[in-house]
Amino acid sequence: SSQIYPIHLPRETRTRRALLICNIEFEHLSRRNGAEVDVEGMTKLLEGLGYVVDIHCNLTSQGMATVMKDFADRKEHCTSDSTFLVFMSHGVRAGLCGTKSRDGTTDILSLDTIYETFNNKSCRALLGKPKVVIIQSCRGGKEGYTLVSDSGDPAMPAPSSADTISAGLEDDAIFKVHLESDFATLHSSTPDTVSWRCPVRGSVFIQHLIEQFQNHACNSDLQEIFRKIQYSFGKFPRQLPSQERTTMLRKFYLFPGH
Repeated sequence: SSQIYPIHLPRETRTRRALLICNIEFEHLSRRNGAEVDVEGMTKLLEGLGYVVDIHCNLTSQGMATVMKDFADRKEHCTSDSTFLVFMSHGVRAGLCGTKSRDGTTDILSLDTIYETFNNKSCRALLGKPKVVIIQSCRGGKEGYTLVSDSGDPAMPAPSSADTISAGLEDDAIFKVHLESDFATLHSSTPDTVSWRCPVRGSVFIQHLIEQFQNHACNSDLQEIFRKIQYSFGKFPRQLPSQERTTMLRKFYLFPGH
């Protein structure tokens, strides 16, 4: 179907690669106890889905940017159909903390850098291929829940009018593509709120994510799995994963084992 991302190569010749960056030890911030469990769990999950995982730990923001650039230049992407980009660290609203971070402004990797590194201009080998971004980090210091009353109906938001494009337009360009397409991003929490991690079992978000992928990758497309992950937090109101900056043009099925 034209509505599904194609997998052109058989598993034997396909060269899927995934990038996993996890910061655990910091010079000025607290150690992220339990993050080792997240690395182990995500690596096992991605390998089961047919990806060779490049793992990097304890990097500054510049180190993370360099690792991303090197990964984007890997020739294996030419014979791959997709990639996973997993980031786990302390975080602030503006981005991910490097190992030398002191506060919300020092040694911070802007999330924009991720998309700039892997967009269709900078990473041609992944043009038209799903780029799945998983981000486990706090995005601020606020609690992700509120108390609500059972009385009264919430006001319904007014429907927004859809943008329309006039028919009959022509373009003299030879070929154009979207600068940033085929991304699917799932953050561990909504903007400005914290993410929770158990020192023994790892991050709550990563636990839920692994469980839902294991149960549903065989029969659900990626964004449906994302929805199931979000739904699984229904009884954990302190945190809610958030889909953002998602520009998938088709459905992405991982087809494990194929």
